Amino acid sequence: MSFTLHGIPVAGGIAIGHAHLVSHTSLEAAHYLVPQHQLADESTRFDAAVTTVRAEFETLRGEIPADAPKEFSAFLDVHQMILADTMLSKKPREIIEHEQCNAEWALKVQADALLAQFDAIEDSYLRERRADVIQVVERIMKALQGSPGYVPPSVSEDESLILVAHDLSPADVIQFKQHRVASFLTDLGGTTSHTAIVARSLNIPSVVALHHARQLLRERDLVIVDGTQGVVIVDPDPGVLADYRLRQHQWELERAKLKRLRNTRAATLDGTTVELHANIELPDDVAAARENGATGIGLFRTEFLFLNREQLPDEDEQFEAYRQVVRDMEGAPVTIRTYDLGADKRLAGEVAAQPPNPALGLRAIRLSLAEPRMFLVQLRALLRASHYGKLKILIPMLMSTTEIQQSLTFIAQAKQSLEDQFIPYDRTVPIGGMIEIPAAALSTGSFLKHLDFLSIGTNDLIQYMLAIDRTDDQVAHLYDPLHPAILQILAQIIKTCEKAGKPIALCGEMAGEVPLTRLLLGFGLRQFSMHPAHLLEVKQRVLQTNLKDVTAFVQRMLRTDDPDRLHAMLDKLNA
Repeated sequence: MSFTLHGIPVAGGIAIGHAHLVSHTSLEAAHYLVPQHQLADESTRFDAAVTTVRAEFETLRGEIPADAPKEFSAFLDVHQMILADTMLSKKPREIIEHEQCNAEWALKVQADALLAQFDAIEDSYLRERRADVIQVVERIMKALQGSPGYVPPSVSEDESLILVAHDLSPADVIQFKQHRVASFLTDLGGTTSHTAIVARSLNIPSVVALHHARQLLRERDLVIVDGTQGVVIVDPDPGVLADYRLRQHQWELERAKLKRLRNTRAATLDGTTVELHANIELPDDVAAARENGATGIGLFRTEFLFLNREQLPDEDEQFEAYRQVVRDMEGAPVTIRTYDLGADKRLAGEVAAQPPNPALGLRAIRLSLAEPRMFLVQLRALLRASHYGKLKILIPMLMSTTEIQQSLTFIAQAKQSLEDQFIPYDRTVPIGGMIEIPAAALSTGSFLKHLDFLSIGTNDLIQYMLAIDRTDDQVAHLYDPLHPAILQILAQIIKTCEKAGKPIALCGEMAGEVPLTRLLLGFGLRQFSMHPAHLLEVKQRVLQTNLKDVTAFVQRMLRTDDPDRLHAMLDKLNA
């Protein structure tokens, strides 16, 4: 019987194939006491499991195809880093000895403690790194239980697999990539989960957050995946199947055409140049950005350097990471955001108390100003890297000019310390701020008196303005970028920057949503920054846009306060 599921689309296109259900080890574990004289053996058993998983990761690294995206290697690095962290590889030994319990239970207790910290993180990208901890723990648990590794199904030459799982890890993806995988479907995940990032990098149509797909689908079910609409059709009737095969062919033709735009200048039909930059999380992401024609890096999130480690990265480690990105972009602008971490982030082995509301707590620039030594280390590393290219420093989650002035004071202090040591840096490095909270949006004019540029983080801005957690399934449907208030505030911010003659970029999810490209152009936005996978589609829409016509229509949209009418007008704008 045919039925349809709906989830979050994370990689566009159409995939048709047969379902292959992937099972994972549960994090549940039995608890039993271990006699005193056997505790050493139990600790040794745990160590052996960690060693087995470490060897598995090394084997997987050797199996990464030469043409695989660099994300594969980067994600394995993250998992190996988690495995090497003493909080996971050593702490369970202490629990075994202290509680006189079995290794499985000790691992579960420590995993639960780590996951509780991730649950309190407000930033969606960082919160979804929780899945990485789970995936590493699952592998250790499987090794403790002596479970066999993954055995791929036999697949004919003309057949494709639709992987269906509760969740997938980067290591899983590396194993599956070699077996004609056409799509990933997962119960969990979001737009910034590793499954989503890998799917986009491979251009594999995929849908996440399906909730019960793993339970509802059966092995070998015929499945259609619409990665653009987030729709999954199970056991389709012949008419629907034929229609989607035609759509799939048309999609593949369009993707082939898009690749020809890589070196084409992004400009509207009436000749206005638009800068299309990429958002990255890791230095190796630069390859994907350049492959898709990015003219710069609009947002380099630096949080990855601080995650899942006992010791904070020192100045030299940070400097090398920032310099690598700047050098790899070969003279193109690179905007690097200072770390956007939450109050719950463990610093140098100390576990902070979970705040009652991390969304409104000590995070981003607030944490930086509260931890001046850590902030100065990062600022020195950034300034040193500025000597090697066009680097710009971006301050996240600013609320007031007081925070801006405090940040600039620290930057001046970092500059002076470099000068005292005769270390070169760009003395005119631009300093910008992110507009992500309503107070900042309403203070744009005063912010511009102190900053060289601004960047709009629409993910948080919309979330705070509408009081909606977009990762909460119960209210995520209310998260609406086309809410009249959102459009008004975006238009106001862009217009204020234009009058002041200061650059303004948009680096949230809205920048990569093709249906919104003309709307943002009509507001006056000329710099977009997005996931590299969306660059060519957005460029195509820019090339097909007459700015004069779009601007007039968008002004009419701004005078509309009916959400339903706004959606209808957006469809007409893109017709």
